[in-house]
Amino acid sequence: MTDFVLHERIIDSKDWATILFVFCFVLIAANRSVFGGRFAEFSKLALSNKYIKIYKDSGNMTSTFTISFFFVQLVSFTFFIQFLLSYFGSSSKYSLVTFVQIFTFLSFFILSKYLTEKIIATSFNIEEFNEQFNLMKVNYRTYIGLVLLPLNAILFYNSNPSPFVVYTILTLIITGSLYSYIVSLKTYQNLILGKLFYFILYLCTLEIAPYYFMYYWFTKS
Repeated sequence: MTDFVLHERIIDSKDWATILFVFCFVLIAANRSVFGGRFAEFSKLALSNKYIKIYKDSGNMTSTFTISFFFVQLVSFTFFIQFLLSYFGSSSKYSLVTFVQIFTFLSFFILSKYLTEKIIATSFNIEEFNEQFNLMKVNYRTYIGLVLLPLNAILFYNSNPSPFVVYTILTLIITGSLYSYIVSLKTYQNLILGKLFYFILYLCTLEIAPYYFMYYWFTKS
């Protein structure tokens, strides 16, 4: 008599990711429709800093355009981080639980860092620099996130991405981030030179240390 052994077959669902991708693309299309002129200038951010000059007021940090794209940015970077963890064998890229964990951690990290920066900037009397510097970082980070979003979709639905493609995307993200910092420093160099000591302290405390500790935590865990 033949014995049959039943094994549970676990199939990771991709529906939640498809819904998120569609929602983000709809949100981008809506912003393009509602804020046509602003979106047009924002889309040229890699080639021109005209958008930064036009929308440099700190009130733009809480505008509908910025907040909605901030959400898209978080989703985009969360997908990419989850993909990297999956690529290096630490997690599954199809796990909704992992996505929520990374999304929550990333949101908490960025928002807590932003609030801490505001407190320190007020203490050092560099609120103007902090607001404008933060707004510029958000704009460039959002731009990178939007460019990364369709690449995330390709990586997510591709079961065997080429290592060359993965490392190329990672290199472009790092290069884009460094470029945004260089542009920011060049734009506010006069303001920075006037408060050089406070800027160095700000840079070491809030721009280098948090990423170092996050890297240390990821590598050790």
